[in-house]
Amino acid sequence: MNNQRLAKIILSPRVSEKSALRADTENQHVFSVCKDATKLEVKKAVEKMFEVKVKGVTILNIKGKLKRVGRSYGKRKDWKKAYVSLQDGFDISYGEGENK
Repeated sequence: MNNQRLAKIILSPRVSEKSALRADTENQHVFSVCKDATKLEVKKAVEKMFEVKVKGVTILNIKGKLKRVGRSYGKRKDWKKAYVSLQDGFDISYGEGENK
């Protein structure tokens, strides 16, 4: 796997109350990833980008919802979510402590 491919695997962190609670209690972080990403690619991308050790990766395919716009229906995009478990002693910060 080349570095350019690994840089494009992780699209964004999923920040919500549920993901923040999982990060605090279970040391799991949630990311949106490319639709064709594999568990091994996600693991290597997280380890390279955040300089942490990954214990495990779980991937889910999320179906886009049907939404009504006026009289017609539209559909949101399908996407892929990855739950990344970190080994003990490692943590990911998303930049909240860098302005000190």
